[in-house]
Amino acid sequence: MRIIKTVLVVLALSALPLHAVDTPNSALGQIVDRIVTTEKAEMNSLKPFTPLVETYIQNLRGDNNLGSVPAGDKYFLGRAILAKGVELEPLTDGNDAGGGKKKMFSGLGNMLSLSMEYLPQGFLQMIYLDTDGFDKQHYKFDYVRREFLGEVRTLVFDVEPLPKSGKGRFAGRIWVEDQDFHIVRFNGAYGGSSRTNYYFHFDSWRVNTGPNLWLPAFIYSEESDLNFALSKRLSFKAQTRLWGYNLGHSAQEQELSKILIESQTPIKDQTTTANDINPVMAQRNWDRQAEDNVVDRLERLGLLAPEGEVDKVLETVVNNLEVTNNLDIQPEIRCRVLLTSTLESFAIGHTIVFSRGLIDVLPDEASLATMVAHELSHVVLGHRIDGQYAFFDRLLFDEKDTFRHFGFARTQAEEDAANTKANALLQNSPYKEQLSTAKLFMGALETRQKDIPNLISPHLGDRVPVGMSMASAAPTSQPPAGPNATADPKTGASAIVALPLGGRVKMDPWSDKLEMLKAKPVGTVAEREKMPFEVTPFMLYLTRQVNSNSSATNPSGAISADSKAAADAAAGKAPQH
Repeated sequence: MRIIKTVLVVLALSALPLHAVDTPNSALGQIVDRIVTTEKAEMNSLKPFTPLVETYIQNLRGDNNLGSVPAGDKYFLGRAILAKGVELEPLTDGNDAGGGKKKMFSGLGNMLSLSMEYLPQGFLQMIYLDTDGFDKQHYKFDYVRREFLGEVRTLVFDVEPLPKSGKGRFAGRIWVEDQDFHIVRFNGAYGGSSRTNYYFHFDSWRVNTGPNLWLPAFIYSEESDLNFALSKRLSFKAQTRLWGYNLGHSAQEQELSKILIESQTPIKDQTTTANDINPVMAQRNWDRQAEDNVVDRLERLGLLAPEGEVDKVLETVVNNLEVTNNLDIQPEIRCRVLLTSTLESFAIGHTIVFSRGLIDVLPDEASLATMVAHELSHVVLGHRIDGQYAFFDRLLFDEKDTFRHFGFARTQAEEDAANTKANALLQNSPYKEQLSTAKLFMGALETRQKDIPNLISPHLGDRVPVGMSMASAAPTSQPPAGPNATADPKTGASAIVALPLGGRVKMDPWSDKLEMLKAKPVGTVAEREKMPFEVTPFMLYLTRQVNSNSSATNPSGAISADSKAAADAAAGKAPQH
């Protein structure tokens, strides 16, 4: 019945002229009323959540060959307290991206002061259209067209603040899904910038994680010609990601709901096998306990992704290196993914961890194998985890102290030994004839490291090893096509040596699960389209969750009965009993 009603409303709306008169009884008026009511319910439904928020900003400078390239960057990671609006608790130390510094700022917009400090709360503000009156009393709504965003059909409206409606109002375009009238994307800017504080343009996306639950997840912001301080000009691109909405309700807790049936085979209270643990095994078990404690803690904090598809890809590469080098490592190697964009890797005992950002920018499997070989070498060489983490009380610390408490960086001597061992492992691997791209990747990273210092600054582990010597990697035979490009050693043509951020992995903001990006291959890539290590816009393929993963795993009641009733009322549904 709901589908029939929606189709009838959309058909009626499609017959209206572009600037139809918004009378109370018009189809446009009814749709706008539903959008406004649903958006209000959406804002209320977000209050119980405390997601992680990561903002990465790249300042830009002009380049004759590539248009623009990074020229410095900023980084912020914190936890949002949505019950308090745009309140943020920083997890980083305050030396990057403003670090949560609040002095010299005012208002809720995304601003930049004359001291060139970005305000992290301003980027979080972009998850909201308007926190103070998104309605027909403050805005003009113009219907544009219908449009699919992935599998979700939307109604597109241009919205503009009415005269004398006040500063900080949104002006731009909104996309509204046509079943329950949730705003799923909005693109524009807030009005009311001053000489000392500026609002930036942005494109904000929400993703569906269950019935009546569209969560803010991705925000892209860009300015190409913003003048400030009379003679200065600002150009930047920024990505903001939100995740960790369902922290505290992980798969481990769901195991308690499983019914276990004991086997009918009688249980023997005595054993005849050799199960005594010798000192070597005891030490291994102790280290594994420390390793498990750290991994579990990082996952519960929302910094480590749950086990999934991307881990299997990494473990396949590990297996290829082990088999071809006749390695029998016990306990077995596991791989996990850190959810942050910073490029880093480290080994926690026998668990190898790569950041999502590092996996994103690696151009091919051989380059990935090079990074894996380096961390695998730490394991082979017996570089152990600190056994103190086997005592669980060592992990009972405040979340904001995570990066100060944990540290898995190695000494320079250990790094040098791992580099040498990694080269030996690669020479016996299936990747030994494909290492030229990996060498180009590390060369490009070394060239750009001064322009992206925050992206390559690790939180927990070591910087990407750019000094590895790979005997089978041929040197570049042709000069690069541009100051930031690199030539392919075999063909002489300019090669893709690194991908932009977001080039490999996609993330579910509710469950924190990661999947490999399944995108259609593109044709010939122009030099300006390669964008190694760079920020790019988000263009999501939106889908609807048929089976809600929120209703079964959300004991916190993030979507209250009142909020759901309000959303249903916005969609014209009768209350359910």
